[in-house]
Amino acid sequence: MPLASIFLQSAIKRLSYYKELGDKTFVQLNDTDFHYQPNEESNSIAIIIQHIAGNMLSRWTDFLTSDGEKEWRNRDREFEEQQMTKQQLIEFWEKGWQCCLNTLNALTEDDLLKTIHIRSEGLLVVDAINRQLAHYPYHVGQIIYVAKIITSNNWKTLSIAKSQSHQFNQQMQRRQ
Repeated sequence: MPLASIFLQSAIKRLSYYKELGDKTFVQLNDTDFHYQPNEESNSIAIIIQHIAGNMLSRWTDFLTSDGEKEWRNRDREFEEQQMTKQQLIEFWEKGWQCCLNTLNALTEDDLLKTIHIRSEGLLVVDAINRQLAHYPYHVGQIIYVAKIITSNNWKTLSIAKSQSHQFNQQMQRRQ
């Protein structure tokens, strides 16, 4: 399999994993949890969702043919509380991820070396993908961190539980 195809499949797999972490986090939260802010300088989960989804819709709509910073995007408004319900936020989250993943799934090997633009800066498609591979997990980590603060002892881990690494590794070795 050509390296370009492997890269695209890997990018889709990694991004899908981070979407799944967000999805599993949202299940543990109620409507008001989405709007909790640890302090005035911190973003609520709602604001982070607004930003990620807004970014995805802007970046991945007409990805190969128009600047990734669309005129219709209002980035500053993404950082203002919109008072969306949990359901509305999850629908917006899904819309952003659908746009991102559908675009990635439609790309071909030849597309990776094309030049696209974000805020008029020329980037190779492969670089633009890597840029988003760093950006989205950064914000998903913020979502998880805030959710852990909110849920405290009721948090259900999304990976290996504390003090369980040895048992997890043994299970993995048995599967091999």
